[in-house]
Amino acid sequence: MNGSSANEMKDPEEQLEIVNQKGEVIGLAPRTEAHSNPSLMHRVVHVLVFDPGGRLLLQKRSLSKDVAPGMWDTSVGGHVGIGEELPLAAVREMQEELGIPDCDMEYLYTYIHRGRHETELVSTYRCIYNGDISFNRNEIDEVRFWSIEEIRSAAGKGILSMHFEDELRSYLAYTPRTSGP
Repeated sequence: MNGSSANEMKDPEEQLEIVNQKGEVIGLAPRTEAHSNPSLMHRVVHVLVFDPGGRLLLQKRSLSKDVAPGMWDTSVGGHVGIGEELPLAAVREMQEELGIPDCDMEYLYTYIHRGRHETELVSTYRCIYNGDISFNRNEIDEVRFWSIEEIRSAAGKGILSMHFEDELRSYLAYTPRTSGP
């Protein structure tokens, strides 16, 4: 999630596209370098998965993850592959992380997440899902749906990843637009 994909566990030297603030590719860098140099912004997709009752699915990151181990995080998130279109990356990550083969996704917004070690250009999608979830146990320890009030209550208490707290601020400030990437 959040700057990671299934490849994170298999290939620490995965190559990432380095982009400018407009999302234009300006180079490539190994994942380990992009995750240790905040000047190397790379593209990430997030999908916020809601149930029909409006609760948001969060995943508890595996303790083996190098970014935010053991923290509750965005429903789905991962790197965009070289030359990969954003919606296709979102669909791929949904399948890899949660085993969700199909969900009608809607683009919401793009924002820049700046952390101590990395900078990500995050494109966020949303979907409503009411089916089976078969999460990737190599990356995720647990998943559960949370009400927005439960999430707000957990914010700032060291339960949620910094990445997700940034996402939460973006989502709560979100104003629907008519177009996306």
